[in-house]
Amino acid sequence: MKKIIPAALLTLALISVPGCMLKSEFTVGKDIKQADFTEFYYTVDSSTNPPEFQRYRFYTENGKNYFYHEKREGDHWPLTEADATIKGSMELTPDEWSVFWGFMEGGTVIRRSVSTDSGGRGPWLYLYWKKDRDEYQEFSFETLEKERGFETFCQELSERSK
Repeated sequence: MKKIIPAALLTLALISVPGCMLKSEFTVGKDIKQADFTEFYYTVDSSTNPPEFQRYRFYTENGKNYFYHEKREGDHWPLTEADATIKGSMELTPDEWSVFWGFMEGGTVIRRSVSTDSGGRGPWLYLYWKKDRDEYQEFSFETLEKERGFETFCQELSERSK
């Protein structure tokens, strides 16, 4: 009887845990649907002396899709919003959003880990979605080609949104 009770409790516990929390990796387009997407950040550190970084943000708000970018530069750390030397934003057309989503599809999201390492240049990629429960946000592109294409796409949008 002792063996049956723990097994029954384990079964009950597993049934009560949402299915998405049993996974350790989520695929964009399959597990994370476009309708659940809220925002995506891509940040790369260009230099540490003097400090500077480039950030791209794609997000959905009130049924519309947007792109935002900023470059921060300074002689101190941490850099703040006041250190932004270049920034811009724009609403994306349905075609531009489709291109963006094409880069995201097939990518994976895992549990976000806090790193105490310093000196890395990134990029740091975080995808936020409605069902992530503030745990699963660390994004990786499906292929290096998609990542490079995404970077080029962002540079083109940045030029148009100054």
